[in-house]
Amino acid sequence: MKTYQSRQEVPEKERWDLTDIYESKSDWEQDYSRIGKMAEELNSFDGRLSEAFGLYSYLCKSEELSLLYRKVYAYAMLQVDCDTREAATQALLDRASQLGQKITAANSFFMPYLLSLEEETLKSYIAEVEGLKYFEEELLDSYRYKEHVLRKDQEEILSQIGEALSAPQKTFGMLNNADIKFGDVTDEYGKKIELTRGLYSKLIEHEDRGKRKEAYKAYYKPYIQMKNTIASTLSAAVKNNVLLSKMRNYPSAIEKSLFSDKVPLQVYENLIKATKENVDPMHKYLDVRKKTLGLEELRQYDLSVPLVKGIKQEIAYDEAYETMINALKPLGKDYTDTLSGFKEKRYIDVRETPGKRTGAYNLGIYGVHPYILLNHQDDLDSLFTLAHECGHAMHSYYSSKHQPQITAGYSIFVAEVASTVNEILLIHYLLNTTDNKLMKKHLLNHFIDGFKGTFFTQVMFAEFEKTVHEKAAEGEPLHAEAFNSIYENLFKEYNGSGLLVLDEEVKYGWSRIPHFYRPFYVYKYATGYASALHIADRILSGDQGTLNSYLEFLKSGSSDYPLELLRKTGVDLTTPEPIQGALAIFGGLVDEFALVMD
Repeated sequence: MKTYQSRQEVPEKERWDLTDIYESKSDWEQDYSRIGKMAEELNSFDGRLSEAFGLYSYLCKSEELSLLYRKVYAYAMLQVDCDTREAATQALLDRASQLGQKITAANSFFMPYLLSLEEETLKSYIAEVEGLKYFEEELLDSYRYKEHVLRKDQEEILSQIGEALSAPQKTFGMLNNADIKFGDVTDEYGKKIELTRGLYSKLIEHEDRGKRKEAYKAYYKPYIQMKNTIASTLSAAVKNNVLLSKMRNYPSAIEKSLFSDKVPLQVYENLIKATKENVDPMHKYLDVRKKTLGLEELRQYDLSVPLVKGIKQEIAYDEAYETMINALKPLGKDYTDTLSGFKEKRYIDVRETPGKRTGAYNLGIYGVHPYILLNHQDDLDSLFTLAHECGHAMHSYYSSKHQPQITAGYSIFVAEVASTVNEILLIHYLLNTTDNKLMKKHLLNHFIDGFKGTFFTQVMFAEFEKTVHEKAAEGEPLHAEAFNSIYENLFKEYNGSGLLVLDEEVKYGWSRIPHFYRPFYVYKYATGYASALHIADRILSGDQGTLNSYLEFLKSGSSDYPLELLRKTGVDLTTPEPIQGALAIFGGLVDEFALVMD
């Protein structure tokens, strides 16, 4: 696979086309100026919303502004993510962020005003102006927040300090994406080369244990060197979450996070409880891994190397895309035809280049289309990442196509369902289309490792988040040693304290996780994975009802609460069954793998 030293070296067809958002920066500037004026107009509604038509005018103006602002922010963000080192694009994003704070401040009067109205008064307004019916559900749902909305002057202050409250996340993002350097490692020819995240993902799977260890040590070194800085950043983020939850009268930071989705705390707690009660298959798998590798001591840098030897697989991007499309045919022709067009229309930025944002994501822009960022490495993991992000993108595409702007955006809670259904359909397709026994073992190993990473690891992360927020709420200090202790104890519990020999680096795992700056996000990977297993299994069995309900789910956006949307597909996360069902599947996979590897 070719390594690209600059973005200009990447073929145009593998770089996304941002002109679909704005033809030029001057067009961006025009909307930027327009939004500033519109924000002032919004603010002028303060004190003038005493009748139905004024409320309707304000809401229409606010929605129009929201649509424009999403485009302005997305354009700047996508520019930055192409190369996080560029000062000019960073300045664009800073301006967009500051504009967002201005909009928030301009809108800050509205929620206190709305909740000062009697519900019957609001309903009379809706009856008076027909256009208000479009906003009816969102307006009435706002009354759920009544006890959590502050006085107008307090809301204004919070909106003004919003950028400061988001500073920890931004600081970690710059450290992680632009400043951290991993140093050099030795390549196949004994030459020293700079370690990148893409190269690390290759080396940590290398058959040569020495190379795995060298890459592992080099990868963690800068995080350990900056442990106190990163700990300070994460501590600030956690304390901000706790403070805001108290200010807004929530019982806890976690319940504040769950509130908008109307998810009971028991869903989060049951996920952790059920997983810890069924962790034995994980320990069994690690034992199989240790024996298969023939190691006296199993260490963290041994957990990613494929256990099936003799599989040398390079999957070019074009081949990966075609394979994905074939795997997703059970979802129907409209789904695969639409997704095929994403590649040709340059909705996807494919290659890793210096300074590019790490990882992968989908960004849906209402009125435009989805954009997908990859750091594709022409391997099996990258094939699965492609399928995962395309699942998100199709969810965005369908919801935007079938929902009005007000309900087109879907909750993060359900986001991981669409991506994981794609991954599960893909693994079953690959298993069913190869006669190579070694490849089947390899894919089974990949399925287990993917389950481990998407489910068990995310539940462990979820418990880490819950624990550190509880400690912050109790006034306990959060520093590098505190984070180390919590993380290391959880790592032992989930992975088996007697199975792994823990290197010094293990306890610093918390320091490299960007998702910890998006509070209580990671548990949704696990609930989404469990839901997706159920849905994909039913679709593959030929259940037309599940297929139809799933496609409707993809088109539903936020037209209902997340748990209700999932119930329509046959998944009820208020009960333990979906989690227990997923864990039973994992246990079966481990048993099957242990048998074929014996």
